[in-house]
Amino acid sequence: MKIFFLTLVIFIIVYLFLNWFVKTSSKKISNGIRSITIILSIILAIIMIYAGRFLFSLPFVLMILPLIKTKAGLSLFQIFRIWSLLRILKNSGRFNFNNINQNLNTNNISVEEAYKILNLDPKKKYTKDEILNSYKKIMKKIHPDVSPELTRLASIVNESKDVILKNLN
Repeated sequence: MKIFFLTLVIFIIVYLFLNWFVKTSSKKISNGIRSITIILSIILAIIMIYAGRFLFSLPFVLMILPLIKTKAGLSLFQIFRIWSLLRILKNSGRFNFNNINQNLNTNNISVEEAYKILNLDPKKKYTKDEILNSYKKIMKKIHPDVSPELTRLASIVNESKDVILKNLN
């Protein structure tokens, strides 16, 4: 008897879900699926972090990033590229997250660092247009008009462009 009622309840739930699914527009369904995926991924990432499994929370965070629409329109690849740029600058001591207003750029950027910052290979020869194109791609994402907090980072990218262009001549 319990199996009969359980089957009846499951049948009614499935019927109501399918009825709602048929009457709802595809845009609402896709937004609902996106929202549910983001919420579940955040919950699972928090559970993994709370359990001390930071490495296991990474796939859930990576799954969330493409689903979130950012104002600047950054893709997952662009976010990793900016993160790589920040890591290069932090390792070289040119960018400190704690002291954004402090001027850490007391010495000039080396040519190798400038090439890394602009995502160029130091062993290749580039034309002025290729260097400026690489510079423009980066500046579109970190320009101070996009976010005022990126002013320091934009000045470092400007300086690296100037170093490469001086070295080019």
